[in-house]
Formats: sequence, C-alpha cells, structure tokens
Amino acid sequence: MINRFRTLFVSLTLMFIVLSCSTSTSKEEQLKTDDEGYVLLSEQQIENIVKRSYQYVAMYNVNNKFALAPEGGMSTGGWNKGLKNTQLFDHTVKAIARPNNDVLYQSAMLDLRQNAAIFTFPAMESKYVSLMATGYDHYVNVPLSTTKGDFQKPTTVLFYTVRTEGYQGESIEGVDQIFEMTGDFISLVLRVMPHANEPERFERIVEQINNIKGISLAEFNGESKKQEVDIVFPEYGDTDADIFGNNLLEVMQFVFNHTSFNPDNELDKAVLKAYQPLGVEPGKSFDAKKVARFKGEKFRELSLKIKDEELAKMGDPEQVKTLLPTLFQTKGNMTLESLLLQSVTGPIGLPLTEAMYPPVNTTDGKSINAQYDYVIRMTKEELPPAMAFWSLTLYDTENGFFIPNDHKKYSVGENSGMKLNEEGGLEVYVSEDKPAGVSAENWLPINRGDLDMDIILRIYAPDLEKLKNWQAPEAEKLEN
Repeated sequence: MINRFRTLFVSLTLMFIVLSCSTSTSKEEQLKTDDEGYVLLSEQQIENIVKRSYQYVAMYNVNNKFALAPEGGMSTGGWNKGLKNTQLFDHTVKAIARPNNDVLYQSAMLDLRQNAAIFTFPAMESKYVSLMATGYDHYVNVPLSTTKGDFQKPTTVLFYTVRTEGYQGESIEGVDQIFEMTGDFISLVLRVMPHANEPERFERIVEQINNIKGISLAEFNGESKKQEVDIVFPEYGDTDADIFGNNLLEVMQFVFNHTSFNPDNELDKAVLKAYQPLGVEPGKSFDAKKVARFKGEKFRELSLKIKDEELAKMGDPEQVKTLLPTLFQTKGNMTLESLLLQSVTGPIGLPLTEAMYPPVNTTDGKSINAQYDYVIRMTKEELPPAMAFWSLTLYDTENGFFIPNDHKKYSVGENSGMKLNEEGGLEVYVSEDKPAGVSAENWLPINRGDLDMDIILRIYAPDLEKLKNWQAPEAEKLEN
C-alpha cells in the first residue's frame, strides 16, 4: 500500500510539472514542420535546447561509460559494480575529459531502482579523501570528506531515490548517513590521496581501500538481494556531440524517466518546457514515430560551437575568477551558465570547499601549443594555497586527455612527483625533450606538433582566505 502511494505521489508530481510546462507554452511557441516532416527550429531554439541539455548529455555519457564501456581504465563492467584502483591513471583513460593523475579513484556505479545501496568506509590514513555522488543531472554531492572531519572512523552510508522499491528513507540500525539522490543511476567516486612518495603509508592506504565494502540494503538486512530488472540504455557517444547529433531525444527521454524534478526549480521547469513540444516528457516511453523529427547535424554543430565558447572562457582570467567558485554545487545552488561550463570542461569535479581547478594561461595570452616549449615558474610564496595538496596536469585541448609519452609523466605534484628548488619554489617545463639540468619530476613531455594543450591546476582543500589574493601562474613560451 505504501509503495502504491509513493508511486502515485511521484506520478502526480511529474504530471504537475508536465501540465505546468504545457500550459505555459503559447500557440506561438508550438513547433511547425517543413514538407519532409522535420520541425522548424530557429538557431535560438536549438541553442536553448542544447544549453539546457548539456548537463544531462555530458553526465549520461560519463556515467554510462563508467558503467558500461568495455575499456578505458575507469569502467566497472556493469551497474551495481565497483572498481578499485591502486595505481595512478595514465593516458589510456578516456572515459572522462580531464581525468587526474594525483589521486586514486575508487568508483561504484549504482542502479537504485530496485535496491538501496549501502557502503561502509574504513578509517583512512590519507590527508585527503572525499566521496562524491552524482546522477545524470550533474549536481555534485559530497556526503563525506576529510575537510568535514570524516574518515577518522568507519562510516556507513545508504543511497536511494524516491523511486527505490521498498524503501522510503527510514532509519536503519547500523547506518550512519542516509542520502537521497535525484537520479536512479549514479556514480560514486572516492578520491584518495595515495601519499605515493611514502611507500609504507601508501601500502597502508591501499589496504584501507581494499576494505571498502558495498552491498544492497536487502543483503545488509540478511535477506536475499532483489532480482535486478533488465533495462535497455540508449547508446552513449564517444563525445557529447555524438548524442546531440544522433539520439538526443531518446537519451533525454531516458534521463527524464530516471531523474527527480522539482516543480519549484526554475532550471527543471525550463528544460521540461523546452522538450515538451518535442514529445519528450517524464513518464513517457520513447517512440521515434511519435516524437518530433529534426536534423541532428544542426544540434551537433551548435554543441561544438558552444563547447568552444565555454572552453574559451577558461582563457579569460576575469571570467575564471568569477566562474570557478560557482562550479560543482548541489541542486538549487547553480546557474545554467555554471552547469554548462562544468559539463563542457570536465564533468564531476569537486566544489570550491573541496578543490579548485584554475587553468594555467600563457604570458602572451595565446593558446599553449605543442610546437613550442614552455616553463611555469612559481616562488615559494606563489605556490598554490592547498591545505591538503596540489597538482598541475597537462591535457590536449580538444579531448581533455593526457598527452601520451613513454615516461608516463602527465602531472607535477606531491603524488606524481615534483622537486622544489633551494628557495622552496618550482619550475615546471613542458617540452619535447627534458632540458639539461631539469629534474625529471618537473618535466611534462610533449610530442612536437600543432596540438593545442591545456594545463590545469588542482588545489585540494584550498585555503579560501589565501585564495582571495593568490594568482594562478602563467606559462612562458621558450625559444626552441
């Protein structure tokens, strides 16, 4: 009876949202079609749809690659499975743009439709650990972090959604935290600083990682795990542009059916309103014959244009200063602009209280390109203000992947290796060949060619007071 009431409540909520969107759509906004049956959309309408979809498209791609990709270094090989990593990532990892090479990622991909999931985390000896939970809507939740005093003792956390069968959020003996997610399909990502430069501590941290346990609520209660119901996922893309061009409506219908929308949330109302005329609404089954037909190439092209515009913002110091603190927040605390930027530049990062991701731009204001060599200089006073640790990582701009090299050196930092000078400062060289007299720890190898690159700093547990007056370093182009 309770489950029927919950199902009715969810259905009525979705109906309210859909009706609200429908009644707010004027006759002028109803879509027209051409002689071939394709809807006639202005560039402004397409832009609105793409921008409001990007957070969902990016996270659909990322989460489904994490769960289903046959390769890429981060796949769990299925839903309700986990992946433990005890080595830093290399250039073979392509499941997500701008991965890092400074923490050990532990991940679990959860399907919460039939079963609530319970995870037990041991006390961790690392000076930085955080647990991040994210659904298709790309709002970032951090249930546990060393910045909050967590991981000092074993902790058990339960995850569920309003659609989870047989569970409504009630207290469970032995569970320390209960966390309601906005989506049925979520990623849990645990970042663990490995202290790779301290071998004995590193081994203890690896042992602690191996003691992380995840089970269903039924199993936690000593019962048999509920049989998981098979589901067909729309195809994910190699890139976000692939979904925009090939199967946007199918993906968004799936997302709508497995995401909680708030009738009072302006962003939720706006995205539902944009899709209602196209025949995509919460609770519907996707039917290609009933939804609007449009030429996906226009959506692909505009998504790439928007991607370039968002990436360009990272080259503007004033915009970076304004936008970075607004990224990776919880639902109700984000703007469309911030959601768009974080989805384009690198999904599922951490909020400012946990980490900051300033770019390293050039002294001449031009793009960093592999035709040239660069040096980044920081005095002791100019080092990033991290209360945990920091790192500096090199990527190709187009895909956001590590630069392949035989040395498997992709970043400079406490875990990937760095060597301070006698004054406590640092010089990092980005070059084809290691300059004479430069420590290998401070060298980021490149392959000579016409390739635009990004350098991103990660500052874990940033000192927010010092950040107010701190400036990210710049890369100086050297004469080859």
